[in-house]
Amino acid sequence: MGVGDASRESTVLAFDFGTRRIGVAVGDLATRIAHPLATIEREREAERFGAIASLVAEWKPDRLVVGLPVHADGTPHATTARAQRFGRQLAGRTGLPVEFADERHTTQDAAASLSEAGLGGKRAKEVRDRVAAQLILQSWLGEDGRRRARHRAPRRRG
Repeated sequence: MGVGDASRESTVLAFDFGTRRIGVAVGDLATRIAHPLATIEREREAERFGAIASLVAEWKPDRLVVGLPVHADGTPHATTARAQRFGRQLAGRTGLPVEFADERHTTQDAAASLSEAGLGGKRAKEVRDRVAAQLILQSWLGEDGRRRARHRAPRRRG
């Protein structure tokens, strides 16, 4: 059974939001396993959301998760608001529930993992954001499902 064969009813897409790149991962609620999927590098917002719409159409997720960047002590910073806005836009454009997950240190952890695997330079940069999204989603999948909804973005109405 391949990654794309998982039950569509339990599929989750996760995003590591950045102003230059957005990392995307896919996971499954039944297996609680996340996989790096794609890196979206588009300058224009419409192109970014077009690429996301294609992934949503292909994977048909039940919900979306957006990494919420905060300072090490948990307080918000400038990118926190941008990621929250991105999450609200995702909810509005897809009609899917969007949840936020703590993403402290995921980009650094992804870079360290890639380095340990012998991947560096341009290739590491190409996959770093999708691996960060994988770490965000893997952490989210490991949480108790009833507590995950604490940072839910509003769902678009009909």
